Amino acid sequence: MGSFARALEDFFTLRGLALPTDQAERLAAGRRKRRLDAVPDPLRQAVTAFDASRMRNQDRARRAGTRPRSDHTLETALSTMRDLAVFLVSHRGKDDWALADVHDIEAFLATLPKARKRRLIVLRQFFRFARSQHIVLVDPTVTLTAKESNNFRGRTLTLDQQRELFRRWTTGEHVHPHEALVGMLAPLHGASSGEARMLQITAVDQITRAVCLGKRPRPTPLDPASWAVLERCLAHREEWRTDNPHVVVTKGTKAGRSPASTAYLSHVLDDCGYPPRMIRSTRLLDLVNTMEPKLVAAAFGMDPQATMIYLADRVDPGRLPALPKTAGATPHRT
Repeated sequence: MGSFARALEDFFTLRGLALPTDQAERLAAGRRKRRLDAVPDPLRQAVTAFDASRMRNQDRARRAGTRPRSDHTLETALSTMRDLAVFLVSHRGKDDWALADVHDIEAFLATLPKARKRRLIVLRQFFRFARSQHIVLVDPTVTLTAKESNNFRGRTLTLDQQRELFRRWTTGEHVHPHEALVGMLAPLHGASSGEARMLQITAVDQITRAVCLGKRPRPTPLDPASWAVLERCLAHREEWRTDNPHVVVTKGTKAGRSPASTAYLSHVLDDCGYPPRMIRSTRLLDLVNTMEPKLVAAAFGMDPQATMIYLADRVDPGRLPALPKTAGATPHRT
């Protein structure tokens, strides 16, 4: 479906003159089919049945009003199963799921150590399904562990790097407004790319100079520098002459009402040289280690456990009170 067709769909559905098409579902089905077709023939039937089972679960969750798995989650699981199937056939010489053992799974997980936990979750789900369908007799993932701590291990920005980015986004004449907006919201207000992507015009309060971000319970007041960047982005949006309700509007979304793509937001900061997650993590790490983590979670609309991974396992010596020295006392550690 092209941009003109999407614009017509938005026009008629918004006015109640037509029902929305199944374009998104058809695209998701095509992406899943491409992943299934890449699975080697001897192992494809089981993966296809696994995908069909998860699709039924997604449909039941939708009808029950609970939280169904997203299409992206289902596609990521199929990618993992495709990679495992190719690995078993190409590197282990096995063309039957029943022949897979714990050593095969361990060798596969070792190919991408950083993705071990995420991949192991998918593999456990598949082999539980396979065992229930009598495709395998033994689940080879039972004894495997993630071997991954929940502590924060990402990279953060130094103070000099933060100052450099601040000057770039506030004074750079050739910086794209979208880059400046996503960049300023991340280090100063801890906003994720998803929150910037879904930000709408109705969420911007011109009087209080505040915006409603994501699931945050209260509007987020913007400092003068962030507000100036937001105004720049709004001026750029006006040039498109669009009815799209979102602040971040691209060439592909100006004719419709959908937000910018996730891929666009993931690359919007490429020119500055730092990924969005690294910039946002710098802010969260600082807040969690200077404030109560649960307060940070409540303010940002996050799960309380999500902020705990940013809690450092050491205490800055400058924050400890000076202990009185007593004669003959032996220092000890706790």
